[in-house]
Amino acid sequence: MIAVASFQGKAGGWDGEIEDLKTNIYIMDIMSPHTRRMVVKNGGWPTWGSHNVIFFHGKDEPIIHPKGVKAFWSVYRVDISNGVVKRVTPPNFDAFTPAAIDANRVAVVTVRKESQGLGAARDVDQFRQIEIFDSNMYGQSTKITQYTKSSKADHFNPFLINGGKLIGYHRGRSDKLSYKAVERPFQTLDSSLPDVGLFRVSGVFPTISKDGKRLEFVDNEFKAVWVADGNGLHIAYEEDGPDRLFSPVWNQRDDTLYVCVGPSFNMKMKVNINAITNVSKYRRQCYALTDQYNNAFPSSSPDGKKLVYRSTGKDGFKNLYIMEDEKRGVVNGREPRRLTKGKWTDTHCQWSPMGDWIVFSSTRDKPAGAPESDQGLDPGYFAVYLVKWDNPDVLVRVMTSGSDISGHVNHPCFSPDGCSIVVTADLAGVSVDPISLPLFEHSVRSYGDIFSIDLPEDHLLRYQDGNYKNEKHIRDVKKFTRITHSKYEYYTATWTKFATQDPNRAWSMRLPAGDFTPSCPYKKRDGGESYHMTGHLLLPRRCCSMSFIPPVCLVCFSM
Repeated sequence: MIAVASFQGKAGGWDGEIEDLKTNIYIMDIMSPHTRRMVVKNGGWPTWGSHNVIFFHGKDEPIIHPKGVKAFWSVYRVDISNGVVKRVTPPNFDAFTPAAIDANRVAVVTVRKESQGLGAARDVDQFRQIEIFDSNMYGQSTKITQYTKSSKADHFNPFLINGGKLIGYHRGRSDKLSYKAVERPFQTLDSSLPDVGLFRVSGVFPTISKDGKRLEFVDNEFKAVWVADGNGLHIAYEEDGPDRLFSPVWNQRDDTLYVCVGPSFNMKMKVNINAITNVSKYRRQCYALTDQYNNAFPSSSPDGKKLVYRSTGKDGFKNLYIMEDEKRGVVNGREPRRLTKGKWTDTHCQWSPMGDWIVFSSTRDKPAGAPESDQGLDPGYFAVYLVKWDNPDVLVRVMTSGSDISGHVNHPCFSPDGCSIVVTADLAGVSVDPISLPLFEHSVRSYGDIFSIDLPEDHLLRYQDGNYKNEKHIRDVKKFTRITHSKYEYYTATWTKFATQDPNRAWSMRLPAGDFTPSCPYKKRDGGESYHMTGHLLLPRRCCSMSFIPPVCLVCFSM
């Protein structure tokens, strides 16, 4: 018999849940897999304790907690011969990802105390620890990792070794930290497209200059803007603290970078778009191009004179605007030209290489009655659209995902010839239980892969009569290519026509001593490890190396 967690029997299937997937557990005979029987509703991570016993985890109903109302994770035991479900772990702390030892004992991950946040130091009980519970001795446990040298570290997903005599688990090896610079932080990946190369680097929001000679990105602290070029790796701009910078992009004509300055994932806070000039000449100047509202995701026109960007504007809704003069900006009373208008989210915009179209992601077609947010984030219903930069009535929808909360098709990016688009999308759903993964401060969703679509050959010629409202301009592409496959979320991609088999030949990842020392995201003063498990640049003065690196893809077009 096989036990699986499945969306079968769940109305609508996966609804885009970020943490609790609300799956059901089914059992089936391997000789007749189409004959399935549901044995648990709202449960996941099944593990066999005996022929009739399955342990699983699930999210409890919210209860009153000293810090407010909270829903905890718990581990349960079900006897499939009679359907009796029994709680194994107490309801006042989190327990998940069980590994059955026998019909009564199970190893689980526990978090007994709530932490003060991702950046705070933690006590032993605030880390993920491994414990053994016995269903016949409710509330009692044998603590395993709390008494090891790595007690102030997160431990993940226990499993059995040697017939259950040993318990294994996963964790980062902070005792094996390296103090040397990593020679090759770029990683070349296999590509599913024969004429497209693919590589990744530890960082977020990559952008490549039009001549292909400079790569720029933000570190995982969202603190500094880095540039990699023929002179090595250096900082173009730095803020005093983390979560202050995101979404940089090059001007398409001159030596200027644009970057969003302000907190990410918070539309209620002010975010400005800044220009950084003379990036490669080390005579940099930085000044604000906006001075009000929440502005993000700028993109330069091919002639470098204008910017399209997303802003909350006066009405508080995210729409697209055109900055007519990228040098003067829209400060001191100067106003942008509004491109789109509606009570929806238009975002993640990019100007086409030919300059006539702008691609963007939008929720404008979400159904009436759709929720305003999902755990504080945009709730889904995203699709990709093209709009004429000088005529908002010329609008074409080219790609969509699920017509529900799980529909995330975001961060579209044109190929250099303008004939294809890559997107970050949840078209493949979620392939692993998110609660089993490490926490990432800036990776709010545990899914999202890179897909490529080819635009219809006539998309630049037809549909210019402004009849999108009559649904005559819906050209949802059905054929797409999946480029990546990961249990973590992929961020934005960027595309260049200048390729190299070894990216390190183009960018030497070295930094002169004394230039910059990022805060160590891995170790606290008391020896405890931090939540900050994302991959950082490894510099000569780096205090630690990282594991659990969530990849950021650079999609490189091969000539």
